Amino acid sequence: MAEAMDSMTALLTLMLVAVAGLGVLGGVVLDTQEPIRELGVHKALGMTPRQTHAPVLTPVVPAGLVGAAGGVPLGMSVHGVVTRSMGRSAGPRLPESVLSGYGTPLLALLAVAGTAVAVLGALLPAGRAVRVRTATALRTE
Repeated sequence: MAEAMDSMTALLTLMLVAVAGLGVLGGVVLDTQEPIRELGVHKALGMTPRQTHAPVLTPVVPAGLVGAAGGVPLGMSVHGVVTRSMGRSAGPRLPESVLSGYGTPLLALLAVAGTAVAVLGALLPAGRAVRVRTATALRTE
């Protein structure tokens, strides 16, 4: 019983990570379309591809940190409510190891993972911004 709940929790977690990554991807795609001419000017002045990644990836790091700082405590409280409800509906009493939350090291890892999801979601638009030809970027407005 506990293994089934652990598997279901892991599956739901993976689905939430995928949705978060796609949300970041959509937001960053819209954000990189706006300053494409500005990136073209910088590339015309000699900006390297590595330097082009920085203005695209930098804004998502604070958003990832804020999201993780708010999401981890909220997720822990929802985890407690949901697992107890699932346990009550399953019938037998679940062990406390299933109902208890995560330890401090895992919570810190989850906070870092929030920022990692934000950066990974922004890598595709950053690569696209690097590949845009300078002349094309300068013509867009």
